Amino acid sequence: MADPEVMGDPIAVYGRAREQSPVVRLVAPGFGAIWAVTRHQDAKALLNDSRLAMTADSWNQRVPEDIRPYMMTMSHMDGPEQARLRKLALHSFTARRAAARRPLVERVTDRLLDELPQHAENGSVDLLKHFTQLLPAHVVGEVVGIPEPERPLWRKHISEMGAGGRRYDEALRAVIRNAKEVIALRREEPGDDLVSDLLRAQAEDKDRITDTEMVTMVWHTVLAGQDNLANFIANSVVSLLSHPDQLAAVREDYGLMPRALEELMRWRPPLLLTAIRYVREDFELCGVPVKKGDSAVAVIASANRDPRAFPDPDRLDIRRPAGTSVQFGFGHGPHYCIGASLAFAESEVALTALLRRFPDLALAVPPEEVPRLPNPGSWHLTALPVTF
Repeated sequence: MADPEVMGDPIAVYGRAREQSPVVRLVAPGFGAIWAVTRHQDAKALLNDSRLAMTADSWNQRVPEDIRPYMMTMSHMDGPEQARLRKLALHSFTARRAAARRPLVERVTDRLLDELPQHAENGSVDLLKHFTQLLPAHVVGEVVGIPEPERPLWRKHISEMGAGGRRYDEALRAVIRNAKEVIALRREEPGDDLVSDLLRAQAEDKDRITDTEMVTMVWHTVLAGQDNLANFIANSVVSLLSHPDQLAAVREDYGLMPRALEELMRWRPPLLLTAIRYVREDFELCGVPVKKGDSAVAVIASANRDPRAFPDPDRLDIRRPAGTSVQFGFGHGPHYCIGASLAFAESEVALTALLRRFPDLALAVPPEEVPRLPNPGSWHLTALPVTF
């Protein structure tokens, strides 16, 4: 996975692998060898298979002991414990509460778009820095219960976590401290937010949540609701601006946006691989014997473009008929993202407002020159220069 070709164009490489075999072996620095399922039907089965377990080692968390207790997120659990925490969190992410927050999303979007022209340098603006990163950070801050003055600091620490190594450790320590401060504040000043909901449940001893679990849920919710969504919106902008026919179709009928978002997530998801699952017992995975303790992932990037599930899969088509095949950008099964409804609402508001406000919006560089992190597991931009 450290091969330059994989780092440079992972979607193409995973696609070629898919057509050679339904399961391949990934060799990843720091992880060892990983079984990787490449095709849509098999990926769906893997994500629902109880013989594969999520654990605290599902991500490469070689972190100091003081941080490890806060690494056991819902994404690293299965069974009753995962279901217990998921049930507690879902209350803050219902369709009703997502709809109630839409006016907030619209207000923040309008304010950020008003400010965009003043950030222009040499005729272009970095849309990632001045829009797509700011909107999700503000909204998830509101959802969690983070005071507005503290949200830029959270955004800074979350961004630093992407650097890995010692910077990751220090940034995570900072967000853990910040999470503890938010929890202490909401004990004194409860509101309509996730932390207040969790504190009320804790006080009622209802599906009791520990303080450590609460801190973990807070920082992980901010990470998931900020980083990945910012990159999904940014990726969607690049995809639309580099496909003029699809851009014209959206502008002709903004009612297509919900369907377009599903297609955009299929086409260019921010995460290209699922979190690692560990084999609980010996069995055959796509005809290949796997042993207890082996690790496995589903390759979102290849499953989302599997011709067995999607006709003409390498073509971006925002009018693609809704069928039985689902894209895996938000996961699938027990670990399907609880914030997906809110994320789609934010994306719909953001993209619709952006395209309406700036009818001459264009990339300031060719699509292939839009800078991104060289990473085989994600499609995250480092900047998004555009002109108006």
